[in-house]
Amino acid sequence: MQKTILAVTAAALTIASPASAQSAQERLDDRYNRALAAGYKALMLCSAIVNAERNGGLRTPESIHEWELTGIYPSLDPIVRELPFGIARAPEGQISHVSVDWAGDLPPRIARHDLDAGCKVLPIGAAEPEANRFGNDEGGTIIRSLHPLTEGPLVDLGESAFEGAYGEGARTTAVIVQIGGYAAVAEFADGIGDQPQRTWSVAKSIAATLVGAAVHHGDVTVGASAGLGSDESDPRRAITIDDVLRMASGRYSDTPGNRTDPLYWGGTSVTERAQNWPLIHDPGTIYRYANNDTLAAVQAIAPFLEKHPPSEFFEQTGMSFTVAETDWQGNYVLSSQVWSTATDLARLGQLYLNDGVLPDGTRILPENWREYVSTPSGPQPEGTDWGYGAGWWTFKRPEGNAFEGIPDDAFAARGNRGQYLVVVPSKDLVIVRRGEDMVGTRFDIAAFTRDVIAAIDEMPDEGS
Repeated sequence: MQKTILAVTAAALTIASPASAQSAQERLDDRYNRALAAGYKALMLCSAIVNAERNGGLRTPESIHEWELTGIYPSLDPIVRELPFGIARAPEGQISHVSVDWAGDLPPRIARHDLDAGCKVLPIGAAEPEANRFGNDEGGTIIRSLHPLTEGPLVDLGESAFEGAYGEGARTTAVIVQIGGYAAVAEFADGIGDQPQRTWSVAKSIAATLVGAAVHHGDVTVGASAGLGSDESDPRRAITIDDVLRMASGRYSDTPGNRTDPLYWGGTSVTERAQNWPLIHDPGTIYRYANNDTLAAVQAIAPFLEKHPPSEFFEQTGMSFTVAETDWQGNYVLSSQVWSTATDLARLGQLYLNDGVLPDGTRILPENWREYVSTPSGPQPEGTDWGYGAGWWTFKRPEGNAFEGIPDDAFAARGNRGQYLVVVPSKDLVIVRRGEDMVGTRFDIAAFTRDVIAAIDEMPDEGS
C-alpha cells in the first residue's frame, strides 16, 4: 500500500473569473495558467522535499509555500498556493510523487520522483502512478571544511544581506563568503538552512561546466556543430557549441529571456520544445538570452552524459547534495532544473578558482577553461553593464568594466529569484548568495561583491 498525505485548501477547482465575463481566449488562458501553476507547484514540492530528505534534512510544505511558491510569475502567483496537493510515499518512506489538483475533468498534475535522479513533471493529463517501490538508499556523508568567522566586517555584511541592505524586499536564504578555500562567512535562513534549492539559471553555468568536462574527455570541441537542424543541408547545422554557450545561435525565441513554461511546467520534452526553433540571424552575430541555446549545448554532449552523467561530476567535485533533473523523457533540463546547496555551489566556484583542478591534483576541466567561459567575446547583451562569456556572466564587457571596485577577472553565475555564484580569481574569492526573491524585488549582487572585496582588502594579514 502506498501512503498518501493530502493537503486540501478551500480553493475551488474552477476558473476564478465568471465564465460569462470572459472571452473564449481568456477562458483558455486561465485554464492553461492553472495547469502551469499546478505543474510548478508539484515540481517545487517534490524537488524541495526530496532533495532535503536525500541529504538528511527536512522541508515542510509550509516552508515551500512561504519561500519557493511565493512571489513567482504574476500569472501563476495568485493561483499556485491555493491548489490542493497530495504527497505520495512508497512503503520504504521515500516520496513517490506529488499530485496537484487543478481541474475537475482532468487528472492532477504529477511530479514523479525517480530515485537518485530527482523529480520531473509529467505531461498535462498524465495518470497518477502507483507509488514507486524503492530499494534501500543508505546515502552518504560529507565532511565540511567550514571555519566561519564569528565577528568583523565580513560577518556584518553577511548578516546585512538578510536584512534588506542590498535590495528592499529581497529574501536571502543563504550567504557564503569563501576565501582561499575556506568559508569566512556562512549564514543560512531559518526554515531552509543549507538545504538544496532550485538553481534556476545558475544551472546554465553548471551546463557550461559539463561541456568543459566533455571537452576535457575529448568527446567534443566547442567549435563543433551543436547538431541542430534536420541534416547537413540545414543552415542550423552551422551553429556551434560555442555559439549556443554564448547565447548567439541566431535562432528565434518568442519571449524576452525565452520563457520555456511548456517545458518547465507543462510536461513537454527538451526535444519537442527546445531544438526546433528557426534561424533568423547568422550564427555568432546576435546575442539573445535563450534557455533553448543552453539546452542545445547540453543535447550536443548527450552521448558524453550517457557515459558520464552529471551525478558523476558532482561526486568528483564534492557537490554531493546537487541533483540535475530531467524532463519525463530523460533529457537533462540544465537551463534551470538543478537543485543544489549553497555549500555545493561554493565548491563549484572553488573548482574554477583552481582552473578545473581538484584538491588531489586531478584535472577535470580543460586548462584555461576558466578563461574561456569568463571572456566576453562575441555579441553582448544590450542595456546592461554585465558582459556574457560562455555560460557565465562577466563584470567586464569588451569595452571595459563599469563596476567600480570589482576586478576585471570577476565572473558570475546568475539565476532567477536571486541565485548568485561569484568567482574572483585575483582575490581567491567565492561568493554565494541564495534567495527566494519575489517578482519585483532584486538583490544587488554587484554592490554586495564590491563591499565584500573592500572588507577583505581592509582585513589585516594573518600574523600581523
